[in-house]
Amino acid sequence: MTEASHPPINLHLVSDATGETLNAITRASIAQFENVPVIYHRWSLIRSRLQLHRVFEGIESEPGPVLSTLVDRALRQELEAFCQRMGLRLVHVLDPVIDLLQQEIGAPAKARPGRQYVMDADYFRRIDAMHFVIAHDDGQLADGIAAADVCLVGVSRSSKTPTSFYLANRGIKAANVPLVPGVPLPPALDDPPCPVVGLTLDPRALIEIRRHRLNMIGANDWAQGRQGSNDYIDEEAVKAELLWARRLCASRGWPVIDVTRRSIEETAAEVIQRIEAWHAKRDHGTKKQREAAP
Repeated sequence: MTEASHPPINLHLVSDATGETLNAITRASIAQFENVPVIYHRWSLIRSRLQLHRVFEGIESEPGPVLSTLVDRALRQELEAFCQRMGLRLVHVLDPVIDLLQQEIGAPAKARPGRQYVMDADYFRRIDAMHFVIAHDDGQLADGIAAADVCLVGVSRSSKTPTSFYLANRGIKAANVPLVPGVPLPPALDDPPCPVVGLTLDPRALIEIRRHRLNMIGANDWAQGRQGSNDYIDEEAVKAELLWARRLCASRGWPVIDVTRRSIEETAAEVIQRIEAWHAKRDHGTKKQREAAP
């Protein structure tokens, strides 16, 4: 049977926490198949037998394979027995990784549901980063760039804001500054205390994004008022704008990422690599200065 003719699959995701781990794993896995319709049944925060039995009722009404991140031994055993009776495939997706770590660390895992979501220092760092992005979005509070972990620059609609929010969810404080011809950059970028990364994309893709944005906010006339003509979505004007932005970044030694065919996640991953490279280069320079000092 080909993928194109495959009947819908009922896929049950059973988690004792929010289910984000299972969502990420299934998205990455299903992306490797084409034209396979999947009906997701998400069962989150399953931490008691009563809750688990409600899951059983749902699986019985729409049978399908089960992916689980349950860590409670009793609930796992009950789920395993149920799937065996139903003749359904069951995979505890964390088991291979936990088994490896137990062997490497030489100690058993604690098997406590939702431990990855405790409100620890990492949690509050992510919250702080989110507040930082909101306060420093689109060039706001430019003086605050001194406290940023990274500053994203790029022309309007080059995905600076969504990338900044994704980075914030990783605990990274990201400021972002729009590049507009004729508008001076914030003084903080003359000698930036953090890595600066430029974002760019294909002119036609940018025009489509801008046109869609204008249609959404009902502001077709706004484009003319913004730059005195239709330059905001004119192909030649947009090409010139992008070229100017690239040259500006090159003149300041700022790396540029083309986001045309990248997801926000992929762009953020590359930004993180650029941050790490910036710090490695700075640390290397500091080490050489110390070695050269009398």
